[in-house]
Amino acid sequence: MQELQYLQGYPGHLTDQVQCLIAEKKLQKLLLKKYPTPHEIRTDKALYEYVLAIKSSSMQQSQPLSKVLFDSKIKMRHQALGVHKFISRVQGGKLKAKNEIRIASTFRNAPEPLLRMIVIHELAHLKEKDHNKAFFKLCKHMEPEYHQLEFDMRLYLTQLDLLGPLYAT
Repeated sequence: MQELQYLQGYPGHLTDQVQCLIAEKKLQKLLLKKYPTPHEIRTDKALYEYVLAIKSSSMQQSQPLSKVLFDSKIKMRHQALGVHKFISRVQGGKLKAKNEIRIASTFRNAPEPLLRMIVIHELAHLKEKDHNKAFFKLCKHMEPEYHQLEFDMRLYLTQLDLLGPLYAT
């Protein structure tokens, strides 16, 4: 049996089902049935506009974003899907603060609902820095299917690692 690194901590009955899907070569078929096409967001500018649209519909009162981009330096091995940064600098006697969101470039060719889940996760960090109860409550508020999408994202990453790209490039 293969180690399912993205599914560690999930109950055995779920990981056993995923092992069967992999062994029977059905994981890709399942994912394609649920997510038949990748999103169309290809540039950092398009990603920025996508994130701002989600932010304005769900978190109007949060801090502004100065930068949003796909980042090829984010390594999936460290369980990072995206990164939020808060940068403070003194500039000309004033304190300047900037918020940035970086999404792993692995998700440049992912299903849109999975990209949305990662964006929501990183936006939630603007209000809640830790992965606590309030953080996940905010994620669920912005995306009611958050936990299912997180699990599906882990299946997607398992597909990439063990079986290759979900979509033909």
